Amino acid sequence: MSKKKILVINGPNINLLGNREKHIYGNLKLEDHNKKLYKYAKNKNLNISFFQSNYEGKIIDIIQSSRRNIDAIIINAAGYTHTSIAILDSLRAFEGLIYEVHISNIYNRESYRRKSYISEVSNGVICGLGLLGYEIAIDTISFNKF
Repeated sequence: MSKKKILVINGPNINLLGNREKHIYGNLKLEDHNKKLYKYAKNKNLNISFFQSNYEGKIIDIIQSSRRNIDAIIINAAGYTHTSIAILDSLRAFEGLIYEVHISNIYNRESYRRKSYISEVSNGVICGLGLLGYEIAIDTISFNKF
């Protein structure tokens, strides 16, 4: 049996982890977070890759190119969560599992952050648990049978 393949997609400003609003997003930089997740997934016998972009079209392109060669997507679309029907539509065409992750609790923030288009197609939503949310998504994927 081949290893499940997971793609972690992070949207705009997630590249500023460790530098931006530390009281909300913490001190860990994205590169260090990805290294930690890589080890975490490897210990669960999963292949994991990472993609971050501040550009909506690039996020759509990676989702489309992953349709048949990735088993699951973990996505933190960041600000695009609340605005991008185009990302939603690209996720509709994805044939694997989709888990939406947010570092902060989007329901405990500004009213415009409380609507997620991504949730409509997600198998699960994890928010408000900090970076631990990504590990929980990995655990959930590892328990699913394909």
